[in-house]
Amino acid sequence: MRREVHIIGGGLAGCEAAWQAARAGVRVVLYEMRPRRQTAAHKTDALAELVCSNSLKSEQPHTAPWLLKEELRRLDSLLIGSIAPRARVPAGHALTVDREVFAAEVSRSIEDHPAIEIQREEATSLDENKVWIIASGPLTSDALAAEIGRMTGSKRLFFYDSISPIVEADSIDRSIAFAASRYGKSLDGTDDYLNCPFDKPQYEAFLDALLGAATVPAHIEEDRVSYFEACLPIEELARRGRDTLRFGPMKPMGLTDPRTGRRPYAVVQLRSENVRAGSYNLVGFQNHMRFGDQERVFRMIPGLERAEFLRFGQVHRNTYINAPALLDPNLQLRGSPNIFFAGQISGVEGYVESIATGLVAGQNAAAIALGETPRAYPRRTAVGSLCAYVSGADAANYQPANITFDLLPKLENPPKDRKLRHAEVCRRALEALEEFRCARV
Repeated sequence: MRREVHIIGGGLAGCEAAWQAARAGVRVVLYEMRPRRQTAAHKTDALAELVCSNSLKSEQPHTAPWLLKEELRRLDSLLIGSIAPRARVPAGHALTVDREVFAAEVSRSIEDHPAIEIQREEATSLDENKVWIIASGPLTSDALAAEIGRMTGSKRLFFYDSISPIVEADSIDRSIAFAASRYGKSLDGTDDYLNCPFDKPQYEAFLDALLGAATVPAHIEEDRVSYFEACLPIEELARRGRDTLRFGPMKPMGLTDPRTGRRPYAVVQLRSENVRAGSYNLVGFQNHMRFGDQERVFRMIPGLERAEFLRFGQVHRNTYINAPALLDPNLQLRGSPNIFFAGQISGVEGYVESIATGLVAGQNAAAIALGETPRAYPRRTAVGSLCAYVSGADAANYQPANITFDLLPKLENPPKDRKLRHAEVCRRALEALEEFRCARV
């Protein structure tokens, strides 16, 4: 007897998952608590409401966002392959949609599908004998969060994002940034950090630019509350005094600049991203600044004048699980193979990334419901690399991620030209995807 797939959340991930599971031939029950219970961010009861930007990022060929969307188009994604083109509005190289048209088209497609039943109610408990996809998003209700905490362990559930910017390793000026651990201490005897040293004039100029940068308005009132005290945006710390950063995330204690033989006036530390080979994050530099201002201000950091940013910093309300400690590459909960996670609650950032994990979870949950074995996407693909990051990152330092090239495996003999390198990564990814698709038929 064929089983049902139960999906919690009618956002981007939940809707894509519902569509994929229904296409595979199983009945789907989709739970959406709106309008019976609203969130602090949503304004309507429409499925797949875009609550922030209406951009699905770049369509410039051979960029990482383009590659992920191209893979989804080839995988017959409802939201990216079918609806986004119909709702598109002009925006240069970005795939930008009319949010009302987009949500209306998704709602109609899901509501009209004969194998999908929508229940407008809050799901607060999970029968582990059923097949579930939890795609409840970053504003998961307290009751459901408590249930997830019960299943996974309360210490494996997070309630806000504190995301530092990430820069590409080969864009760091190593003639300025030096490798060292404070007081020469490290776990394995190696230098754990790159350090970008400031003299006093450089620090003062950086501080003035930081304080003058434009910030992103808080999307919901919760983003202003005091629970961020333990992890304040760096610009908020700077407003507490000219030396606050020098005694906080930019403290120079225990470090010596080899160019001068003296302790720097201040320092920004860069920490290698363990599974994101070839990239470094700016330690403690979570912030609320607009992306353009982040790029301008952070390029004032000595050694980062020509930095290529793979991700910018953020601080905002977000409930998500410690996925590397809990999920496998199929997005299944380890030890409970009937339960899948998708979307931002799994620890991905971005609309398209949420859709991608919804597609994977929908296909794999359907396989379980049909008595089949799920298959992980190839590591060389953007979809597979995103799932590999979610399931295989360092659980002790897990941070949500967008798709970037540093998530994909490195080329063995990469071209020196960045554009040629990215083009080859994309070619290889799409080739692996086609081989995977053919093997599934």
